[in-house]
Amino acid sequence: MTTEMTPAETVTAATTAAFGEKDITAIDTYFGPTYIQHSTLASDGIAGLKDLVSSLTDDFRYEPARIIADGDLVVTQGIYYGFGPVPLTGFDVWRVQDGRIVEHWDALTAVVENTVSGRTQTDGPAQTTNLDKTEANKALITEFANLVLIGADYSKLTDYISTDQYNQHNVDAADGLAGFGAAVEKWAVDGKNLAYKTLHQVIAEGNFVFTRAEGEFGVPSIYNDLWRVQDGKIVEHWDVVIPVPADLPHTNGVF
Repeated sequence: MTTEMTPAETVTAATTAAFGEKDITAIDTYFGPTYIQHSTLASDGIAGLKDLVSSLTDDFRYEPARIIADGDLVVTQGIYYGFGPVPLTGFDVWRVQDGRIVEHWDALTAVVENTVSGRTQTDGPAQTTNLDKTEANKALITEFANLVLIGADYSKLTDYISTDQYNQHNVDAADGLAGFGAAVEKWAVDGKNLAYKTLHQVIAEGNFVFTRAEGEFGVPSIYNDLWRVQDGKIVEHWDVVIPVPADLPHTNGVF
């Protein structure tokens, strides 16, 4: 059992053993027998996870970028090599209970070599700081998500996003609020209006806050956003927005 480990340590050990070392026997150690799967890549339960790990090729690897933990929830961000012909980047959310992972959500998208901002989808600060600001930052982003993203009150944008620094990792947007505005206009022309509808998860640790929401982006979509907060304002943003899949290898849904 792994009850002496923190949730973040449990997730790190579990993913290293299962996906790094491809150790199928480790799944019974680190994942609970009632494991619930929301991913599009695996069927439900321990059996589905074992089937996924068994299918991994020798050249499969994972390159971690960030990890944040909030209670029993842990978010990991990184790049997967070997799930398909191109590398995939994205977020995984893991729920840990009694020292084992018991639930998992994810969202993956293709790595883009040339982004509008010149930043990659995963670079930037990774160190978690300002742990004493966790609850304040979580409240800030929750309010921002409800008022601006879901409520679509963009007149309040500068109440939450810094006008001095806004580093952007969305592949279509340049840095700064002007860059974000230009991207929104282009998306609208393409029939992809930003429409957040329901906020499902807010996970925070220090200067990082992750949100997972459902809405529409041309089609019903899953919004996964990571926000870095500094001095009470958002100064950096990473995201993965993917369509809600029509078919899943389980009946748990993606949320």
